[in-house]
This record gives sequence, C-alpha cells and structure tokens, in this order.
Amino acid sequence: MIFWIASYPKSGNTWLRTLISTYYYSEDGNFNQKLLKKIDQFPTKKYFKEFNYNKKVLDDTCKLWIKAQEKINVNTRELKFFKTHNIFGKLNNYDFTNEQNSIGCLYVVRDPRNVFTSLKNHYQLNDEQAIKWMTNDKNYIYYVQKFEENGYSDFQFISSWSIHYKSWKIQKKIPIKFIRYEDLQNQTYSIMTDIIKFINRITNNKEKINIDKIKTILRTTSFEKLKQNETDQGFSEAVTDKEDRNKKISFFNLGPKNNWREIISDDLKFKLENIFEKDLKELSYNS
Repeated sequence: MIFWIASYPKSGNTWLRTLISTYYYSEDGNFNQKLLKKIDQFPTKKYFKEFNYNKKVLDDTCKLWIKAQEKINVNTRELKFFKTHNIFGKLNNYDFTNEQNSIGCLYVVRDPRNVFTSLKNHYQLNDEQAIKWMTNDKNYIYYVQKFEENGYSDFQFISSWSIHYKSWKIQKKIPIKFIRYEDLQNQTYSIMTDIIKFINRITNNKEKINIDKIKTILRTTSFEKLKQNETDQGFSEAVTDKEDRNKKISFFNLGPKNNWREIISDDLKFKLENIFEKDLKELSYNS
C-alpha cells in the first residue's frame, strides 16, 4: 500500500525523506543518496506508460491517478513510500488518491515566510513572483527541464500554499501525521520516534523502534552533512540556473539559517503576514 510523504514545495519534504529512507532502507543508519531514490515521486511518467494519455495536454494524467496507484498496489502489497507535492483533492472531478490505495501520510508544513524565501532561491523568482506563486489556487508544477521527453506526465496540481496544507490536514480518508518543519528541526529525535510509532501503528508493525539507528541517522542527515554531500556528489533534485544552463542552483541552500526575520524587509513581512494571517494563527506561527 502507498504511504505518502506530502508537502507543498520547499517545505522540508526532502529532509523528511532522508530520515525515512535511511531508517527503513539502510542497515546501520548511515545516509547516502541511493537510499533517497528508494522513495519515488508520484506522479511521474513511468507510472503512466501502460495507459493512453496525451503528454502534451497539461492535466491529462489526472484521469489516471487512481488507476496508476491501483497498478502500484497490485505489483506490491508491501508498504511503499511515495513523495508528492499534489494536493489531496480532485482535479477535473478526478481524485488524486483514495483510501483503497493509500494507507497513510506524513505531511510536513513550513512557515510560509520561510517557504517564500526558499522558493525565491529554488525557482529564481522575485518577491512579487513568489507571492503570486504561493497564492495561485490554480498553480501546478512539472519537470520543465525534461519537457521534450516527459511532456506533462509528471504534472502535479499544487494550488496555493493555504489550500495545499488544508487539503491534506482536513481530509478524513486516510490517517495523517501533520508535522511542522520547525518542530522537526528543533525536536528531531522526538519527532522522528513519533513518526516511526505512527507508521508502525497504522501498518500493524510490532517491531521495536531502533533507537541506536535513529541516533546515527540524525548525525548523518544534518543539514551540514547533506549540504556537503551535495557539494561532493551533486544532487538530483537541484534545478538548473536560468542564466547559466551549466550551473545548478544549490538545493541545500540556507537550511537553519533560512530565517525570514533576518532576510525579508519589514514591508514584505507585513505583506506576507496580511496574506497568511489566518494560517499563521492556525499553525501557531508567531510574528
């Protein structure tokens, strides 16, 4: 069955996947990038290759989301983690997923002011573009750099930042553990053990949590370690610089130093807090 690791873009999904992949797929808790690749993304082209669709039509794969997931679950009955940035909901009256194909979800949410600064770097946006990106309820992403090959087959409907987190948070179809990125950052050990307990409970796994393994994971997946790993080996999820096609934008950019209080102006802070006022209160994010 599919177990989702879901988030809005630039909210900590990659870090959460490093923790999960290293716990479940390593022998000793030492992270390497091959482990991360064991958690695939959905939707992607390879899960639709047996179906008829038009890859040049923006949202043509949404009619196949459920069929593709049924195919995944036929091929394997074991627990299968998948990353997604898709909302939990419908597009063109087609559900993204359902309780027949999904066993649970980890959802990581991040302070929108820090999402804003991270989006600007990753997608090379200015302030107004980033605000428009986060508030566009019809927003979507796809693999631009491989469009000739993939078309829109890896299209993901993300909507706005607010709609995205609420779509997963309020749904009642599958069990979900809702995690604030900042809590994961400040209480990594306790949140990590809670995550494993949650996964074990809904999968009826009676195995004892491997505390020593978790401790090793925390040492080998620190931001500094991941950034150094990217420097030494590159990182597959890094995007190409718009100005220099031979250059990659650093994926692990600021990490804990990405503090909106020290980066954005007072005027921009005021603007963002007006836009996301209700969400900031709901998620207990302070000014």
